[in-house]
Amino acid sequence: MSNLTHTASQRTVTPFRYDTVGSFLRPLALKEARSKFQNNEISGDELKRIEDEEIIKLVEKQKAVGLKAVTDGEFRRSWWHLDFMWGLDGVEKALVEKGYQFQGIETRAETARLTGRIGFSAHPFVEHFKFLRSVAGEETIARQTIPAPAQFLAELQRAENKASTDAYYSSTDELAADIAKAYNAAIRAFYEAGCRSLQLDDCTWGMLCDKNYWEARQEEGVDVAELAKLYARVNQEAITGLPSDLIITTHVCRGNYHSTWASSGGYEPVAETLFGIAHIDGYYLEFDTDRAGDFGPLQYLKDQQVVLGLFSSKTGQLEEKKEIIDRIREAAKIVDLNHICLSPQCGFASTEEGNILTEEEQWNKLAFIKEIAEEIWK
Repeated sequence: MSNLTHTASQRTVTPFRYDTVGSFLRPLALKEARSKFQNNEISGDELKRIEDEEIIKLVEKQKAVGLKAVTDGEFRRSWWHLDFMWGLDGVEKALVEKGYQFQGIETRAETARLTGRIGFSAHPFVEHFKFLRSVAGEETIARQTIPAPAQFLAELQRAENKASTDAYYSSTDELAADIAKAYNAAIRAFYEAGCRSLQLDDCTWGMLCDKNYWEARQEEGVDVAELAKLYARVNQEAITGLPSDLIITTHVCRGNYHSTWASSGGYEPVAETLFGIAHIDGYYLEFDTDRAGDFGPLQYLKDQQVVLGLFSSKTGQLEEKKEIIDRIREAAKIVDLNHICLSPQCGFASTEEGNILTEEEQWNKLAFIKEIAEEIWK
């Protein structure tokens, strides 16, 4: 391994050589509390008290397994994306006929729908972050994860939401501009609360990598290349002009619900556009199965870090160490080793249902990633 690691160096800012995407399995106490709250058996204050307790325990476990940047596990959320959208001005929670379709399974049928023009005045996630930062302490970085602006745009453009979106916006450009403006204000609020590491989670690129998806969209008359440019533009406008010491990363996902997936295909169709977005410091990319293709598209990276999601968060089974190291060697032929980090391919619980593995397996997987990272980056 020496020829791979002789120039390897550690990092002092996110993303770290050994990292994680953000969400964690919800402990039983939290699941029971949420159920009781929904059934009006406990108050909102009591639910918050239990959430606080479980987040404190979670942060300690993240520190114990060696993570230098911690999240709240998304423990206060039901979804990785919708809860944030619901907190913006002009947005409400709504039910739809069908949930998101994954391989052999359908999610809960919920969405974010407009009740007015989109804006940002305040958001409950900002207070949630302040709590996380107080628990993380001075020596550990508190990371905030939110859905990408492009993800919000895609949600509002779902067929079920078209009428409500069109009621307030006469053009896509107008809609995208308001999304970017609201996001920029939200990110600044996180920064004022002490956030210096913010991650944009984004399934839109995973869908655009899927041949079946873009063929279907083209049949509808949608120019997929133009759609990719639109998604890149709304993401870039949202993160333009932010403080220079705020690290922005993004996670590209192909679906992660109860250990199933939604889309398939390598990064080739979107690589130039995706990696051309300015002001993104690192990309968390899925590479745990051949559904994500090969490392070739990484040639379009600029000076960013790439966090290779070589480890599945969908299963508790540990990968073969030799295979992982061989794949890192392969990636290092295209990207400098010191621009590579490691993590699971996604979070362990993008929704409160969580993936099909145990909490012990979750922590074992992270310990395994750390073990490999420490062999490479001394």
